[in-house]
Amino acid sequence: MSDRVIPGRAGGLITLGAADALWAGLTNGSEVPAASAAFTSPSADARSGYVLLGSRVVATVQAGGGLWSVPEAEVRRAAAELNAVAMDRRDLVRIGPFRGAPKRERMDGPPLRWRPQITRELRESGTLERTGRHEGGRPHHLAGIDWRRVLVARTRDHTERTWWLPRAVVRLLDAAEHAEARWLRAAPGRREASASAEPPSRHRQAPAAGGRQATSPRHPTAPPRAYDGELQGHVYSVLSRKPGISRKVAGWRCAVCRTAPAAVLDHCHEHGYVRAPVCHSCNTQERPDHLYGNDIRVADHYTPLFHTHTADWLRHWHRCPGCRTRTTLPLPHLAAWTARISCRALRPTHREPRGSRARRPCGVLRVSWTGSQNTPRSCLLTVAVDFCPSGEHRVLARVPYREAVERFGAWLAETAPAVAAAAGPDSLEGLPTRFRPVIADGGEDLALF
Repeated sequence: MSDRVIPGRAGGLITLGAADALWAGLTNGSEVPAASAAFTSPSADARSGYVLLGSRVVATVQAGGGLWSVPEAEVRRAAAELNAVAMDRRDLVRIGPFRGAPKRERMDGPPLRWRPQITRELRESGTLERTGRHEGGRPHHLAGIDWRRVLVARTRDHTERTWWLPRAVVRLLDAAEHAEARWLRAAPGRREASASAEPPSRHRQAPAAGGRQATSPRHPTAPPRAYDGELQGHVYSVLSRKPGISRKVAGWRCAVCRTAPAAVLDHCHEHGYVRAPVCHSCNTQERPDHLYGNDIRVADHYTPLFHTHTADWLRHWHRCPGCRTRTTLPLPHLAAWTARISCRALRPTHREPRGSRARRPCGVLRVSWTGSQNTPRSCLLTVAVDFCPSGEHRVLARVPYREAVERFGAWLAETAPAVAAAAGPDSLEGLPTRFRPVIADGGEDLALF
């Protein structure tokens, strides 16, 4: 849409109806589907003083006649940011449901809280077609994003139904939730600043007796800062119980992607140490696709872990002193690496259809193990192929745990020399004398592996 004069514009402000039209026109070619009524449909509420558009908070103003308006420039900036986001519909993140009993929802925090909202709507709606529709058939969106157009529902074993969204959408919604939390924390400071700008009045109403005066934080709008190893060596079971740790984590940027705000403390389940604060997207990206307790599928989401962003992930995993000293990975990741990298040459291939000379890997990799890392002599990894087009379920290799660790150490030295140089049995300071037990999957907290 061009910069022509928009009806309803006054002093840089446009009405909500004009903002809807502007937003729809500017985001028409965006890879992330935008809602056509981002300002006038749930969950947008102009009376709350702001509207979320992607990762940006747009302030709302009540103009003359009681009409609500928004700054046109902010709408254009939000649209430009959304248009710049690239989305791969095949790179999916599971958003629920997860194992374990549902947790009691906290009443604090930003109203967006998009994960519980999506979960509640999907459970209440009988079908996907009804999802996102409320009273009067009006579409429901989150932060101006029409998430239902990219939602993927999967069914495992004809019983368990799971829901997935593209990683780009997950990161946008996480950033929107974080931006809303910062906006709400800064609201008392904005009110105090506006009040101090007003001329003093002797008729101003005094505070109610016993009432509280809102105080603004010291740095309410400070952007998330880069993580610099401040939590290195801390034990997760101790640190996670300290008061205010969630607010402290939200003050950092994700230690892996370094762009999104952090949301959880990623930790090693084998040794119990905190790795770093990460965003939900990166935390779920490394989540093993478990079939059973000792059986995982090595899906496409392992590509950035072991191929495109290998050095970043290896550096992150070796923030755990136990893994770094023993030059290894947690057992599920080591098993996935063994299947994806160490046994890559053993995986059969098939010709592409229509006479193409290209060949594609056969089926889906699966790796299981007997025993655990606590009994390395008896632990055995079995790499197999499922869903072979010819109907076979092949066993490609059986690799002892110790041999897998040795192979990984050699590969690490070639792939990430800087990470390998910091690893090894010479750095034993602060390590426990006994192995910590593997921590069970906690379910919805997503702080996994």
